[in-house]
Amino acid sequence: MVSSKINFKFKPLTIDVWNDFENLFGKRGACGGCWCMFWRESKKEFEQKKGEGNKTSIKRLVKGKTQTGIIAYHEKRPVGWIAFAPREQYTKLETSRILKPVDEKPVWSVVCFFIHKNYRRKGLTVELLKEAGKHAKRNGGKFLEGYPIEPKTENYAPAFAYTGLASAFRNAGFTEVARRSETRPVMRKLLK
Repeated sequence: MVSSKINFKFKPLTIDVWNDFENLFGKRGACGGCWCMFWRESKKEFEQKKGEGNKTSIKRLVKGKTQTGIIAYHEKRPVGWIAFAPREQYTKLETSRILKPVDEKPVWSVVCFFIHKNYRRKGLTVELLKEAGKHAKRNGGKFLEGYPIEPKTENYAPAFAYTGLASAFRNAGFTEVARRSETRPVMRKLLK
């Protein structure tokens, strides 16, 4: 059992920590061969590359120094992940009716979390959001935006919460700026 007061460390995903990313995501690429490429590719491209193809694609982005996300560590062990980047890097956001842009403000988008099962419900999602905000701001970001779920019931499969829970975003200082679906708010934080 993990203590509720955990001292997490954070590192951006670079080629230097690629093995940590692989270890965290495991052989399945976090969830069904995704390797955090779902939001970056068309549906057809994603399905064709599921598994090793997606792993190769994200590794290419990392080698090219494209912003992909941050890994959380506990005692040098990778235990969590947040994917975020400038919104325009995410093809699927541009074609989503529910997650279409709220306005013309340039935002960085948080699209995915992956938390090791032993570290869920420990506040790590909130800490990852805070860290992503710091990183985005250092790189010129003015707004961090996310697309969490707000389940109607407590009985939901963790796999369906990969975009985060609205409560975690609120706890990290985000406010709702739009809602085009009953269970999917668009939440934003000004990076001061």
